[in-house]
Amino acid sequence: MEYPFDRSGVERDAQGIARYTNLPNNLIEMLRVPVERTPQHEALVELGGRRLRYQEFWDEATRVAGGLKALGVKRGDRVGIHLPNGVDWCLAFYGAQMIGAIAVPVNTRFSAAEVEYVVNDSGAKFVFQTGEALPTGTPFVLDDVRREEVAAIFYTSGTTGFPKGAMTTQENFLSNVETCQRINRMARYDNVRNLVSVPLFHVTGCNSQFLPTLDGGGTTVIMPSFNVQDFLRAIKEERCDLLTSVPAIHWLAINQPQFQTLDVSHVRWVTYGGAPTAPELVAQLMEAYPQARLGNGFGLSETSSVSTFLPHDYAKTRAETVGFAAPVVDLQLFEIDEETGAGELLIRGQNIVAGYWNKAEATAAAFVDGWLHTGDMARIDADGFVQIVDRKKDMICRGGENVYCVEVENAIAAHPAVFEVAVLGVPDEVMGEKVGAVIFPKPGQALDPKELCAFTRELIADFKVPQYVSISATPLPRNPNGKIVKPKLRQEVQWGDPVKR
Repeated sequence: MEYPFDRSGVERDAQGIARYTNLPNNLIEMLRVPVERTPQHEALVELGGRRLRYQEFWDEATRVAGGLKALGVKRGDRVGIHLPNGVDWCLAFYGAQMIGAIAVPVNTRFSAAEVEYVVNDSGAKFVFQTGEALPTGTPFVLDDVRREEVAAIFYTSGTTGFPKGAMTTQENFLSNVETCQRINRMARYDNVRNLVSVPLFHVTGCNSQFLPTLDGGGTTVIMPSFNVQDFLRAIKEERCDLLTSVPAIHWLAINQPQFQTLDVSHVRWVTYGGAPTAPELVAQLMEAYPQARLGNGFGLSETSSVSTFLPHDYAKTRAETVGFAAPVVDLQLFEIDEETGAGELLIRGQNIVAGYWNKAEATAAAFVDGWLHTGDMARIDADGFVQIVDRKKDMICRGGENVYCVEVENAIAAHPAVFEVAVLGVPDEVMGEKVGAVIFPKPGQALDPKELCAFTRELIADFKVPQYVSISATPLPRNPNGKIVKPKLRQEVQWGDPVKR
């Protein structure tokens, strides 16, 4: 089978890493091209808010950089971005780039304790905060930022319960931008209007939507928060032709009554990822958007977003897979199970981050001889199709949000009435998975699931709080080593109705 993506200009370095040879030197240089070529073209649209042209975006970002400089922020300093989706988020990100600082996007759904951890762990010298005006000053732009410099740190939750900061270099960002152009077969300066309905603090929103759209001279249309009616309205009123989101949002949109009368003939791309995607939904999307090319992307914060992509030609026939390796990505399976053919997926390429911030041991364990150990179990067939079959890490994929079971278990275990707990993924047609908890209470203690969830919500982000709670009358099953046997629980537990919240 012929490889479906353009590999022209890809060469291997002395270590065998595949690299694009046509990249700019940094994100500043990347943005400068459309600013000089189409300065009056619309760059950013915040639904219900501001609109900026390319020259306006550049000018304002340089003033934010000047404001950071006046506050004492220097090259290499970390700068937190604790802002909702919008124009200000983009200005904060690029303002940090222009002064050579390291942007630290902060998940706005994190609890106060989680936000504090990220800010303290990164050593952020300044944090952009909601409700506070962006700092401004004399325009400032560095002209010598190198590809190997760290440009951002994206924090991703770990199985220990503490987030890990993936150090993303300029080159990591730029390689992912180029990959997005090639896998979607996009022509630069083709007036793409990209509707961003996912958070910019995630690598999907920032690395694979916002930045590639800028690189192509297109328009990034940003939803401050998701609302399905706003989503549909934006498709129509803003003439958005690139729709990327998690399967749950696509399902919700096409199942709205008014979708049947909505003109979507201008939509050219519909891509999805971040959660299991049912083949039935793929077929529905093809029917809903007959003029669009579909695609399924798979990646991690540690891979700067896209690692594999299932193009339109195979979206329906191979919907159980996440497609082929990106042009600068090599894949390998580690410790293959001879019976199932599955092994841990290892990834190597120009997109692999420089490691975890401030965590040498975690970096050494995950990044070995140039290969990222993903913790995902996969199969790769003879044609190159990759199928993710399980997760070696204890993780739930809830509508595009990664939820690590140990982190939730730690929060629930803090409740005074909980004796032991196991957190599991509960299959869901819309979200892919939801969070479920099986709990054995302390003797003589009664547990109210609603009260338990309210307690847990004070400790962790709301999307991690269980939606299903099963109270066990007996201790949870354990193996001889004392570990809870989750496969047995998955077979036996009866979840009942979800906890309303």
